[in-house]
Parts: sequence; structure tokens; C-alpha cells
Amino acid sequence: MKGLKTFKMGGVHPPGKKYLSENKPIKNAVISNLSVVALSQQLGSPSECIVKPGDEVREGMLIGKSTGFISANIHSPVPGTVKEISDIYLANGMTSRAVVIEMEGEFDRLGKEESKTSWDNLSSKELIEIIDSSGIVGLGGATFPANVKFSLPKGKKAEYLVINGVECEPYLTADHHLMIEKSDQIIEGIKIIASIIKPEKLAIGIEANKPDAIEVMKEAALRADLSLDVVGLEVKYPQGDEKQLLKAITNREVPSGALPIEIGCVVSNVGTVHAIYEAVVLGKPLIERVVTVSGGAIKNPQNLKVRIGTPISSLIEECGGFTEKPVKVVVGGPMMGFTIYDLDTPVTKGTSGVLALTSKEVKGAAQTACISCGRCIAACPMGLNPTTLFKYIDHTDYDSAESIGLMDCKECGSCGYVCLARIPLVQGMRLGKGMLRAKKVKA
Repeated sequence: MKGLKTFKMGGVHPPGKKYLSENKPIKNAVISNLSVVALSQQLGSPSECIVKPGDEVREGMLIGKSTGFISANIHSPVPGTVKEISDIYLANGMTSRAVVIEMEGEFDRLGKEESKTSWDNLSSKELIEIIDSSGIVGLGGATFPANVKFSLPKGKKAEYLVINGVECEPYLTADHHLMIEKSDQIIEGIKIIASIIKPEKLAIGIEANKPDAIEVMKEAALRADLSLDVVGLEVKYPQGDEKQLLKAITNREVPSGALPIEIGCVVSNVGTVHAIYEAVVLGKPLIERVVTVSGGAIKNPQNLKVRIGTPISSLIEECGGFTEKPVKVVVGGPMMGFTIYDLDTPVTKGTSGVLALTSKEVKGAAQTACISCGRCIAACPMGLNPTTLFKYIDHTDYDSAESIGLMDCKECGSCGYVCLARIPLVQGMRLGKGMLRAKKVKA
């Protein structure tokens, strides 16, 4: 494929492993009898619980209300009875209040014909209100509330709306199948966002390892008479990071500490775009998402459409269980995901994948001292010096780490992937950033 674009600085090429699930169409997952719905599923403040034990809830009913500018509504994924409100651990190790729902009663949407609503005459404000009330957040992993992203600051203009169809993390194929199977709906979702922010140019970036998705999206845009630039990208990690994606497609660079709108760009993941279509056209809040369940220890890898709150153990069971005991079970991708130890950890809005990895895939090795090889510096797409940052953090000198760019770290894991000494570089960056934020809050 000629004319492929990419970012220039850093990046790595981990084995893709997408063949395990890339030929598996999206399948509706079995709905668990017990849903554990976290109230912290978005970047920002947790949602406020508005139900109590013993309450009956309907499918799609509001159970958690957003509590601030950066927050999001939470809806019941199933009909049933609130069994309890409890504290749980999320995949990222944080604690959250959660609504535990025992399923019973009739579904309002499942198995029923869905009626479509025309949105052409709705204003930008009305569309944003629908997105807000539906609890839509970024499904690429950041979980930033979509209504906030599309409410452009006064005086700012979006020249580009760039759709992220990269899915550069190894193993994950959920977005790939969304583009293949739901291309027309994604195109309509793009039209909805475009009607809100009124960009001058529309583009979608897709890596060259998804040639079928590139062709399908081109054909869908043509059918809809939408001027969408479908951009083929080189296969390189972390191509899906919005800063690297914008550099590849627009050749514009987001300044340190700034958002894409500062360079006239808005970025949205294809999963988010599809969720916006469902919210605006079908009146459906964000109660389910597509999750890739894969890895060498999974008997039958799948792409599953999963209700929020489903225990991860239920997904593993649906895929035939383990072929061998995994060394790690990771929520998300292997580069930026989180290892979990409790298989009853629930699916949240940000869960893109569940990976059960074997010892051969993990290739664990003992940590040694840094040998100053410079590989981490060459791999960093942000031009940082990971080993120096880690040394500052290891010595609790967080201010010095901040002064040389710690907050610009995207936690992509490229540095740790190439580190010959097996130093937990990305974990150190997360710790340092967390300590800096805590220090500033205390101050």
C-alpha cells in the first residue's frame, strides 16, 4: 500500500497478534445475571448514585448522575433490582462505588425493533445535550466525556475532525470489526459530530494492517456523499495516540500541555462515534461496548458486544475458558492495559480488551540496572528521556521530573517495551504523575 503516513519521532513495532481475533465477527455476549456497574467510569469526578438497595431499575435507566463539568451519567445495563451499593476495585487499581444489579424483568430494547429518530433539524446544543445525557465518553481508553470535547471553547475553531480508527495496540480488533460491520452507522455518527463542531475537513486514520476497513470506510463515505479523507497509516505503535495521529495526518503538533483544539483539531475514536450514532439516532445510552477477548491462554478468542458491568470471568467463560493458566490477565491492550488479579472485575466504558497471556507471550525477565543504552530515548514518541525521568521519580524528586517533561508522557509503554534492563519505566511515570497531582491538590 503506497503513500502511507506516520509520525516521525520514536515508536516501536511489537508483534500484532491480531490474527487471533481479526476474523471473528462481533457477537452479542451472554448477559450476566449480576451486573456490577462502577460509578467511576470516566475521566473526572465519579457519578452520584441516585438509586438505593431494593430499587427496581429498567434497561437504560439513569442510576448515576454526573457531578461536574468533567463527569458522565451512568445507566443501568439491564432491568432488575439493586442488590447493594458496594466498593470495588477497578482494573487500574483505583476503588469505586458500584451499583450491583440482579437481573430480572423485561428488557426495553433487547430483542425489540429499534426506531430511528431524525436529527437533521437539531441544533448543536441539542445534540450535545443528547450526548451528555447518554453518558458518552471516549471509548478509545481515555474516557473523556464526549459532550465536553465537542463543546468548543469560545474563540476556538475546528479545522479538522479526525476519526481514530488506528487501534494500534496488539491483539485488539474491536474497532476493526466496528468499521467493517457498522461502517454506515459510523459515517452517520461522523456527520452528527460534524454538524456540532462544523469542521472544514474530515479525515479518518486507519493502519495498513486493516485494508478491508480502509476500503469499507471509503465505500461507506461514497454512499453517504460525505467528503471524508480515508488515510492509510504505517503500522507503528503508538500511532493511535491522538498527538501522533494528528502529526501523521495533519502534520500539526500539539504543544506541551495543550489539547488538539489549540491547533484547530478534534479527535474521536470510532467506538465513540458509533456510540454517538446510537445515542442520537436510536435514543440508546452507553450501556454496552465491543470488547476483544484474546491472548494465547484463551481457547476461542472473540469480539464480544458486552453490557457494562459484566464480570470479566463471564467473558472468559464465553470464550471457552483457558487453555492453560495465564501468567497475566490484562484489561486493555498489552502496552497500556492493567494487569488484574480478580476475574470478577467488571467491564467499564473504557474496557477495550481482555487478554489472557501465557509465559511465552509475556517473556518475563529479572530487572537489572540501567545500562545507558538509549533505546528508551529513541523509542519515545514524545522526545523524552525516560531513564532520567525514572531516576528522578525513584528518588522522589517529582519537581525535577516535571521540569524535564514528565506530564508530557503518554504512558504508551514504548520505553518499557525496548528496555533491556526490564525497568518498569511506564509504571514509574504513572506513579510520578500521580504524586505530582496529589502534591498540587494538597497545595
